[in-house]
Amino acid sequence: MDQLLHQIEEYKAAINSVSVADAKGAEEFRIKWLGTKGIVKDLMGEMKNVPVERKKEFGQVLNNFKSLVESKYDELKQVTSEPQLTSDIVSPDLSLPGDPIPLGSRHPVSMMKNRIVSIFQRLGFAVAEGPEIEDDWHNFTALNLPEYHPARDMQDTFYVQQNPDWLLRTHTSNVQIREMEKGILPIRGIYPGRVYRNETVSARSHCFFHQVEGLYIDENVSFADLKQTLYFFVKEMYGSSIKVRFRCN
Repeated sequence: MDQLLHQIEEYKAAINSVSVADAKGAEEFRIKWLGTKGIVKDLMGEMKNVPVERKKEFGQVLNNFKSLVESKYDELKQVTSEPQLTSDIVSPDLSLPGDPIPLGSRHPVSMMKNRIVSIFQRLGFAVAEGPEIEDDWHNFTALNLPEYHPARDMQDTFYVQQNPDWLLRTHTSNVQIREMEKGILPIRGIYPGRVYRNETVSARSHCFFHQVEGLYIDENVSFADLKQTLYFFVKEMYGSSIKVRFRCN
């Protein structure tokens, strides 16, 4: 009995000094100590040779020893399962594209403009944009609004102080003029954009707003084409159930 206890103490010292490099070493430790033919199993078999009065004492020693071996095995498994750090650290590839950064949602005005444009594009209308800072000719004179024309008094225009011949456009009609100056016919286009009026800012109006204009120049074009175009647009924009009434003024 005393010889077995001495042997167990030697086993404990050996177990505490065990270290392994990989999972294979941990498995070899398990087979040697906890396997069906392992040391713990052999020690359990010695219980039949222990005197009856000391079986309780020896049983407690064996249980403690078995718990020690199992704890050591769990420790070895944990160590060998952790990723091993190596000196060959792979540097990140800086040429790869970065993670996308969400830019948020579209502005309601942009959404509405895109919807209007898509409807007219289905009818074959091209889309063009022009400068928001415009000269007097393209904004007024070329549109049959010469100097001192009464319509100019209604515009309340923002003029550029350094050069009064330049201004913030009061409508997107300037794009119509620029498209006609190209001299390419026929013309079928719409012209969306910001326009500016020197008006009092309130809950119902602002000094700038958005506008969409259309221009259709071709042979055999009549008011019937205009009426059907507007009818199609309203139905697509507001739904087929909308009622439309054309009224002459």
